[in-house]
Amino acid sequence: MLLSEFAYDLPEELIAQNPLEKRENSRMLTVSRAGKSFLDEHFYNFPQFLKKGDIVVLNNTKVFPARLFGVTETGARVELFLVRETESQTWETLARPARRLQPGKKISFGENLMAEVLETTVEGRRIVRFETGENFDDVLEAIGQTPLPPYIKREEGDSNADKNRYQTVFAKQRGAVAAPTAGLHFTSEILDQIKNLGAVIAEITLHVGYGTFEPVRVSDLSEHRVMPERCEISDQTAHFLNEAKSEDRRVIAVGTTTTRALESSIDESGRVIPGSRSADLTITPAYRFKVVNGLLTNFHLPQSSLLVLVSTFGGHELIMKAYRHAVESRYRFYSYGDCMLIF
Repeated sequence: MLLSEFAYDLPEELIAQNPLEKRENSRMLTVSRAGKSFLDEHFYNFPQFLKKGDIVVLNNTKVFPARLFGVTETGARVELFLVRETESQTWETLARPARRLQPGKKISFGENLMAEVLETTVEGRRIVRFETGENFDDVLEAIGQTPLPPYIKREEGDSNADKNRYQTVFAKQRGAVAAPTAGLHFTSEILDQIKNLGAVIAEITLHVGYGTFEPVRVSDLSEHRVMPERCEISDQTAHFLNEAKSEDRRVIAVGTTTTRALESSIDESGRVIPGSRSADLTITPAYRFKVVNGLLTNFHLPQSSLLVLVSTFGGHELIMKAYRHAVESRYRFYSYGDCMLIF
């Protein structure tokens, strides 16, 4: 299929700039693949769509404050976005304005953190080595800012509230530069309701990387590749999933990151393999899902790899029709927006 087949018109005012006061009050468009229909709902009713024995799989990655603002030796203000740690306290970064940060340039982030630009990559990113007399992660937690997606507009220093809300209530494993946003709707009370229904909550870890923001750069989707991301599935979670599959019980993935981790972690017989690995699967319309039976997901950007994944799972015609309905019904879109439940 062509990338152009995943376009839709979205008024800018429907891009959610702030989260709702209560996480669980998000709207939820429920989509039936079998009935080729959808229904307007609210997320606080999510447990009502579950059955005893269902496996609800969460991504427990935790967003770290990967956005830093500093000053060069000449007094110029610069911003660094930490993309990938190449070795201890040395990071591949996105820099702005990049032209000010040539190799050898030094940057101050206050009294406790300095950095030097080591090199420029072929993609134009900067390799930066940080220096501090304290624990680097502790310093980062103190002065770093939440790395919000580019479509959420914030002034420098205006994102303290995001440190709480751009994080799931079940976040545990530090390492993501973006939240698994389908999980942002959950509360502790909703999780308790799921357990009380007799459904099983299982967790995996996939540290969402900067690749989640990268646009698709090809017109023919068969040529598209999504950047690999590290994921980990415990022995217990793999056991839950394989037992559910053998008993024909449903596996509901919370988010596209969870879906990608699960579908990247199966052997030739279709069994989920525990352990740590690179999730390098790119899901395009030719793919046939082997683990996931249900998907909770937010609304994604037009012509994005995430929309392609969701459309592959739900069916292209049905999902694009559902997106048009969501626009007409004034759903809130993207990371802080509403969600869609597909069965």
